[in-house]
Amino acid sequence: MQPLDDLGHPLDLLSPARRVVSLVPSLTEALAHDRPEAVVGATEWCTHPADLDVRRVRGTKNPDLSAIRALRPDVVIANREENRELDVRRLRDAGIAVWVTEIADVTGALDSLARMVAALGLPRPQWLAGAREVWAAPPTLPPVAAAIAVWRDPWMVVGGGTFAGDVLQRLGLVNAYADAERYPRADVAEIERVAQLVVLPDEPYVFTADDGPEAFTSPTALVSGRALTWYGPSLVSARAELTEAMRPALPGG
Repeated sequence: MQPLDDLGHPLDLLSPARRVVSLVPSLTEALAHDRPEAVVGATEWCTHPADLDVRRVRGTKNPDLSAIRALRPDVVIANREENRELDVRRLRDAGIAVWVTEIADVTGALDSLARMVAALGLPRPQWLAGAREVWAAPPTLPPVAAAIAVWRDPWMVVGGGTFAGDVLQRLGLVNAYADAERYPRADVAEIERVAQLVVLPDEPYVFTADDGPEAFTSPTALVSGRALTWYGPSLVSARAELTEAMRPALPGG
């Protein structure tokens, strides 16, 4: 039986994938962490592993389809939220196999990655088991209402049904926008009204000590966007990293 990607599309590979193009930074790292020789192309945003030396095929929203075709990949790896359906369809119309993931929470991410490596005929990486163990632990932070800002001018926050929102709640915090759409707009006054903590990651907007915290009177926590939003080997260390960054800003921290 042919394996099905997260959207139910079959993948037909006669042998383990030897030439993979990844259009998703998290998935690039997940594959290249153990099998760097299998990755032949990636986007400009695929910054991990730091020494990854492959052909760059522009960005997640505007991939260079001609460059991808020239690489003759066995399969292209994409994600429903990060990549355009149009690009996936054009690649498939060109005869290129595409595996599409759909990630909404930590457990789903780990399950999806396990299915992906199996479908590609690659051995399951050891870090997957380590990440499951780390995130199966009970919450350690108090149930404080928090908002994760992902952009400013206009301000946008993380809503419900999102990976970052699930990470926040697994740490023990409460996503103040859990009942909202995935990435709603919200002004500063509203954010401060509903949240006791404002989480400011360094991606997609690069919040820094001089750009973000000054807008709020509420406590803020600057965190790694990779730790908060990437689903790959970083999940092994992300929980401890995020806890360390947020705890000092919490009541009693």
